[in-house]
Amino acid sequence: MHTWPPLRRPRRTSRTLIRSRATTRIAGALLTAAAMLVSACSAGSSMTTTSSGAAEPTLAALPRATPSALAPYYDQHLSWRACGVAGFQCATMKAPLDYANPGAGDVKLAVARKAATGKDRLGSLLVNPGGPGGSAISYLQQYAGIGYPAEIRAMYDMVAMDPRGVSRSEPVECLDGRQMDTFTETDTTPDDQRETNELVGQFRKFAESCGAHSARLLRHVSTVEAARDMDILRAVLGDPKLNYVGASYGTLLGATYAGLFPDRVGRLVLDGAVDPSLDSLRVNLDQTAGFETAFQAFAKDCVHRSDCPLGGKGTTPAQVGDRLKAFFRELDAHPIPTGDASGRKLGESLATIGVIAAMYDQASWGQLRQALTSAMRKDDGAGLLALSDSYYERNAKGQYSNLMMANAAVNCLDLPPAFTSPQQVEKDLPEFEKASPVFGAGLAWASLNCAYWPVKATGEPHRIEAKGAAPIVVVGTTRDPATPYRWAQSLARQLSSGRLLTFVGDGHTAYGRGSACIDSAINAYLLNGTPPPVGKRCS
Repeated sequence: MHTWPPLRRPRRTSRTLIRSRATTRIAGALLTAAAMLVSACSAGSSMTTTSSGAAEPTLAALPRATPSALAPYYDQHLSWRACGVAGFQCATMKAPLDYANPGAGDVKLAVARKAATGKDRLGSLLVNPGGPGGSAISYLQQYAGIGYPAEIRAMYDMVAMDPRGVSRSEPVECLDGRQMDTFTETDTTPDDQRETNELVGQFRKFAESCGAHSARLLRHVSTVEAARDMDILRAVLGDPKLNYVGASYGTLLGATYAGLFPDRVGRLVLDGAVDPSLDSLRVNLDQTAGFETAFQAFAKDCVHRSDCPLGGKGTTPAQVGDRLKAFFRELDAHPIPTGDASGRKLGESLATIGVIAAMYDQASWGQLRQALTSAMRKDDGAGLLALSDSYYERNAKGQYSNLMMANAAVNCLDLPPAFTSPQQVEKDLPEFEKASPVFGAGLAWASLNCAYWPVKATGEPHRIEAKGAAPIVVVGTTRDPATPYRWAQSLARQLSSGRLLTFVGDGHTAYGRGSACIDSAINAYLLNGTPPPVGKRCS
């Protein structure tokens, strides 16, 4: 898959802010391409025959018995301590760097929890917001541990672990802040050979920097390895089965866990599902079309809004797209001021990410209209830059989280790249631009990133069936820009015990985003194990 925009749940800090604060809900997920996907057959695979007669790998379950070489990891005891956020405890867990060679050293993984508030606890509930590269611990402390329904928090210890290579768990390190600024500002719609060479040069520099600073980790940050780490955590916490809520890329982690350990599946919710059977090119094209679907919903709303600078009386949604493309072209030629302390201007690349960021959540559309108004009518790019910075997790001091570094490291290991040369991108540009006239070209070029990665991919597209697993709830949103609805349909069909829950609406992911129907169905499943009825649809 790919990198650039990662696949993660729209960001928010507490349940009370879900409907009121648009600034914190940008999403992460995906843009370009495959910001995620699969790693698989390094854990073993079998073959399934598709309807066309072609053989398709299926993720194979691991042996039920724990190998003796892994026993010390499964038997370890965590030393919990206060970690600066009231009500939460933190610990460090060890896992083998290389599961094929446990004696080759350890990786240290950060874990956090908040104890159940009730007496009759059901065990632990592990949460992950996606990415790859999103910090599960930050998500737990800023939202899930305080914003999940009170009845869920009463019955479960809320738990999170930053996956290997992410945030507090021995993070992958690549570029520094200034270098990341250059990387994110680089034109991703090159107009000539000089600009193409510049873009390729930035991809190469990013990859080489990751190889230089994180050589030990890069071969061991796959989704399969992260899922195996989750099973160690399950055992260390004393839970016979894993209870889990994963969003966006977190659904791939959860589905992979189910495929590897079907007999240890407890109550799994996979919200904003990823389809592991797709290759990088298909993922990128699907996501490109998904963002176009989200933008069309925004455009239809825009034409009726007096504060939308892309609309106006008699304007059609198609004209909204044309005006945005024209604005991007103007920024490509003449970036505008932002008031940024480091002197950054708003060019086409940063503006595009700012718009894409707002596509993850309909509640961000008002903020986007304001940002576009300032940029188009006042030559003030501060609003769009703020959206872009939130997406990339860049703070006011010019420091970036390791989100984009970990995102690339996992994606480029999980699947072979969509493209291996600029010539291949140019060949497929028409298909991407057909999928999205507004975003297609930029997303196509962004899909070239893994072509220069210093480590060869170990995964491949595959099905996940998890035969014998307890019921698994797969949630899909019909107009999800980052994880298209058909991905949820496909994953639910692949899983032998998959149960599809549909949200008819806009935005990325569905749980905790305002639908009482969705929330009550998921809460009932987590509390009593009853999955929603077959064909359940909510709005």
